[in-house]
Amino acid sequence: MQDEQQVQRSKEAFAFGFMGAVAAMCLVFILAGVGLTIAHKNGKLTSWLAGGTTGSQVVADGKSVSGGTDGSSVVDAVAKVNPAVVSIVATKDVPNMEQYNQSIGFGFVVPQYRQNGTKSQEVSSGSGFLISADGYLVTNQHVVADKEASYTVFLNDGSKFDAKVVALGDVYDIALLKIDNSGKDLPYLQFGDSDKLQQGQSVIAIGNALGQFRNTVSVGVVSGLSRSVTASSGQGESELLQDVIQTDAAINAGNSGGPLLDLQGFVVGVNVAASNGQNINFALPANEVSKSIDDMKKYGHIVRPFLGVRFVTIDQQLIDANSLKVTHGALLLRGSNGELAVVPGSPADKAGLEENDIILSVDGVDVTVDKPLNTLLQDKAAGDEIKLKVNHDGDEREITVTLTEPPTTTK
Repeated sequence: MQDEQQVQRSKEAFAFGFMGAVAAMCLVFILAGVGLTIAHKNGKLTSWLAGGTTGSQVVADGKSVSGGTDGSSVVDAVAKVNPAVVSIVATKDVPNMEQYNQSIGFGFVVPQYRQNGTKSQEVSSGSGFLISADGYLVTNQHVVADKEASYTVFLNDGSKFDAKVVALGDVYDIALLKIDNSGKDLPYLQFGDSDKLQQGQSVIAIGNALGQFRNTVSVGVVSGLSRSVTASSGQGESELLQDVIQTDAAINAGNSGGPLLDLQGFVVGVNVAASNGQNINFALPANEVSKSIDDMKKYGHIVRPFLGVRFVTIDQQLIDANSLKVTHGALLLRGSNGELAVVPGSPADKAGLEENDIILSVDGVDVTVDKPLNTLLQDKAAGDEIKLKVNHDGDEREITVTLTEPPTTTK
């Protein structure tokens, strides 16, 4: 199996004052320092454990954003969308430590510390953006994952609001928040169609850089599409982010949850992972985010089809290296940390799928590099029956699998 590139990513928002060094030989993703494994869809290991609405115009201060490809259109887009981009600050009670001197004899004292109650303190910050005039907004789940913290939203004009966490995307790094707009219409953004993104297309990232500089703007291009990122907390937990957008637009610590925009000002992605000077950054695609938000509003959580396999998409390099007799498919393999290829009790397990099986097609559509397994599943729903053509020890068979919702996870 090909080596996987190691990077870093946050499971919480950017912590104030944290500028720690990172291990050598790792590509670093700064949001607070948690390990990531990047897997390009062409032959690199990916995982599938969990399985848009597009807007007609961008609404910000009641005005739509005009198109264009020159620098002036970037300026115009930023000016129009900025009012709807927010900073999110987490505050919690932390121990209040005070210093005192303790005598150790012979006239010597040493400083000691003891707790004297608690104090309210800002502990982290991230970004987000409003998606409705009545105060709903989107950010990353890891920005608001601390259940002991309270959250304050700051608009670009300096006004601030207490925020309520409406729902967390347990199978996707998205959270839905609500602020009380007291009947006043707020500026908001609309989602574009991320399926129409092209490599080389110009994009704009906006967010609360380093937790200090609100609505910082960076511009770049779409460097790649359909990347797969497995995020690890460093405490035995991991989270798969499928089909994410790769961009060289600078996404700094604290930008998590901010919008990635096209030059017309539509949200094409939600910034989720930032590199440390490597120009390799990631955003969740807008279409998936939009569907997630629809689920969260309707059900209180994200509803995604669950198959329960880990796989690598077969490409020519994998075929040549392993003398495979097939030309396409998803090869079911264990994860790099020993995770099982087929999740026990999952729909795949109940259907008899095993490690080293190759899923050749889903409902008659071949699994290929351009149409990997996760892409073919993303439009399915929990409860759907799908027909899989599977190569098992050289023999082809067709099986029927009923997809379910993902098992409940504890964050």
